[in-house]
Amino acid sequence: MATVKPIPEGFNTVSAHLVVRDGAKAIEFYQQAFGAEEICRMPGPDGQGVMHAEVRIGNSHVMLAGEMPQGKGCVSPETLKGTTVTIHLYVEDVDAVYDQAVKAGATATMPPMDAFWGDRYGQLRDPFGHVWGIATHIKDLTPEEIGQAAEEFFKQMAEHGSTCQS
Repeated sequence: MATVKPIPEGFNTVSAHLVVRDGAKAIEFYQQAFGAEEICRMPGPDGQGVMHAEVRIGNSHVMLAGEMPQGKGCVSPETLKGTTVTIHLYVEDVDAVYDQAVKAGATATMPPMDAFWGDRYGQLRDPFGHVWGIATHIKDLTPEEIGQAAEEFFKQMAEHGSTCQS
């Protein structure tokens, strides 16, 4: 008899579990935007919608749940009118994936730029209200080098009156 693994095959210790209003459209968007592969899909109790689904983006599983606002806390960022979470996605080519996601329907909120911590990094909001930080690591830096670069970055921001976008 095989031993059941405490962490299922293909999952990491921490995995995103996103609540969306329209699971079918979300799966389609993640396929177009990020090359997601659909692993499974379970319809809601009435046979409609998506109660639970799993996709794989790169080497990570992402779980999806359909919004159930009548329940306890299973609501989407659309219902909440925002989110406090950014999903971080490392890719081989941030510019290409960013452009692909925007073409698939994401809203560009921070175009890719060379960030002070050593990534080329950009942010966008998907059509379901989730914020994605997309990055390609371009430079290995020590904590001290990151600190110095951050100091210079924030100094320039203060001088130019820049603010963060969301």
